Amino acid sequence: MALSFRRYCRLTFLYLSMLITLEHLGRKYRANLNKGIDLSSVLGDAKKELRAWHVPSVLKEPVKGDGWVGSVKDGSPVNFYDIRFNPHGNGTHTESYGHISPERESVNQQFKEFHTLAYLAEVVPEDKNGDQVITLGSLRGHIKKWNFESLILKTGNYPEGHDFSNTNPPYLEPELITFVKEMGVRHLLLDLPSVDRESDGGKVQAHKLFWNFPAQPREGCTITEMIRVPAGTAEGLYLLNLQVAPFHNDASPSRPLIFHLEELS
Repeated sequence: MALSFRRYCRLTFLYLSMLITLEHLGRKYRANLNKGIDLSSVLGDAKKELRAWHVPSVLKEPVKGDGWVGSVKDGSPVNFYDIRFNPHGNGTHTESYGHISPERESVNQQFKEFHTLAYLAEVVPEDKNGDQVITLGSLRGHIKKWNFESLILKTGNYPEGHDFSNTNPPYLEPELITFVKEMGVRHLLLDLPSVDRESDGGKVQAHKLFWNFPAQPREGCTITEMIRVPAGTAEGLYLLNLQVAPFHNDASPSRPLIFHLEELS
């Protein structure tokens, strides 16, 4: 069977195989669906989950009532737990322009492109006025063809369980945001807690530039933060399957999966 992509992509499943071939802008690629790379961080394990913005670790506790505790250890036949977390501060998450809008537009309503072509680039932050900044210059040399809709940025090697709070992490300069937007990037993924500076006086300039907010918001465009790119993951073109939990909220936990593309012609 064949699935249509934006920009005239065609995805063809090979019979009784987990290999797929992809035709995009006149070029053919192959991907192995058995060799996906998970870019998400674990939620609910304090030793592994990424955190930011001074939020506590994910809270999990059994429901209690009428002498009953929803835990097998406490005699219940099943585990029945409440979970409390903040999607912006706990783990990998995807957000819509509702993050900076009074209407809090839902990412579940905005996000409609589950499979896109993505380029993974490993960029090195530059020192600027005491900050670590991801500049347009640091990105330019990595990409020769802008034939994709999703851009994945690896900026460092942050360990499992890392807390970005009050560390002034690297952030993206406005010129980079403007450039990638003009090049047609609709989905931006990065291993940082924000595209903006941790303390920027509430400007959120990079967010506003990427979403062209408030003038003419870019419908369907997303930012995914606090991904985790495994060591040894090569730069290059990938098939991205961005899985976003269907929360009716401006942001939601997500699980980006990427599959390396081998060019056939």
